[in-house]
Amino acid sequence: MTPIDILILSNGPGEVTTWVRPVVKALREKLGDDRDEVRISVLLSPCPNASGKEAAIALSYPEVDRVQSAEYFWQFLLWGKTFDNWDWRKKGVIVFLGGDQFFPVVIGKKLGYRTVVYAEWEARWHNLIDRFGVMKPQLSAKASAKYAHKFTVVGDLMLEANSSDITPNSQLPTPDFPIIGILPGSKAAKLAQGVPLMLAIAEYIHSRKPQTKFVIPVAPTLDLETLASFGDSQKNPFVETFKFSSTTLVLTEQSNQKPLLKTGKGLNVELWQENPAYELLSHCSLCLTTVGANTAELGALGVPMLVLLPTQQLDAMRSWDGLPGILANLPGVGSTFAKIINWLFLRRKGLLAWPNIWAQEEIVPELVGKLQPEKVGDMVIDLLTHPEKLAQIQTKLRRVRGESGAAQKIAQIVSEEIEKLGE
Repeated sequence: MTPIDILILSNGPGEVTTWVRPVVKALREKLGDDRDEVRISVLLSPCPNASGKEAAIALSYPEVDRVQSAEYFWQFLLWGKTFDNWDWRKKGVIVFLGGDQFFPVVIGKKLGYRTVVYAEWEARWHNLIDRFGVMKPQLSAKASAKYAHKFTVVGDLMLEANSSDITPNSQLPTPDFPIIGILPGSKAAKLAQGVPLMLAIAEYIHSRKPQTKFVIPVAPTLDLETLASFGDSQKNPFVETFKFSSTTLVLTEQSNQKPLLKTGKGLNVELWQENPAYELLSHCSLCLTTVGANTAELGALGVPMLVLLPTQQLDAMRSWDGLPGILANLPGVGSTFAKIINWLFLRRKGLLAWPNIWAQEEIVPELVGKLQPEKVGDMVIDLLTHPEKLAQIQTKLRRVRGESGAAQKIAQIVSEEIEKLGE
């Protein structure tokens, strides 16, 4: 076999963890692990929601050979030279998994590689891209008949969190009591309100049902000290807004004990840093989560959830993609733009959680507004007291999540494009 380069183009934390990870795994399963024959590189482009740790996460995947961080992207796009002066094999395939769909067009021309684009909501540059793996058949229907052969429906990459990713773990708590997962997000715009709100809810539930256990699967882009700082009233004014006590980070040198967030009312919340956290999440009775990729992973695992979007301060939500995110984060005037953008969003919002978008109905509760810990806590207690309600949500989640296999289908498309390289 002629040595092949596969170049993955991606950008934000959600894409790197939920798209890149399953695709590179599927590529290795399909094409083999001989790096002299197939080399996989990941090139990151700038993203307003990036944490700066995406390159390290991508490099941690054993299937990946090399990674370039987003800070060096533009020099490569313009001049075709990476920071470490990578060499390129004569033949290769570019796989687009996040960013701007024009990037694979430009880079494909520079390197002379075939191009494969995963398109979630929109497929562009039909005449310049070689193949599209699309989430829904509607995207194929929008294409001109002369480009129809380029389109393959692969499904939703966010559904790749499934039982095959779950392995037994002896450290997991026994499910003899309720376990509630807390997923406040990974970016400051969400954590500022999410951490104190969700921990205040946890304290309230614990006061009513003290046998309940709480865990936080820590986002891979987030360190423990930063997470804990959002529960500190000296560093985060929203701690007082939600009348939350406080947090103290408790670290231990014993390998069989997890780090903890200890609240001012004595609640201990375990911090799990394993990623992906599917095994842990599968043991949760339900989860408290913000909007985003978390809802897709929970939905794919069939885990009931409450999706929380607090609006105690409209200008606090600044984690939007694209132009709204840029405007909301401008120095000086960003706060004004954020208030306007968020006010418009709240007036026109549709379904927010991925399972609800899939089903086109609200099968998991979406709570938006000036949320109060006690009211949300009472909803959780009601669900825990009536397990048949949780079972109903779980049944609906399993019904709408669809079939997994998008990563394997993308790997098949790449394999077909590799075969064309020899023609």
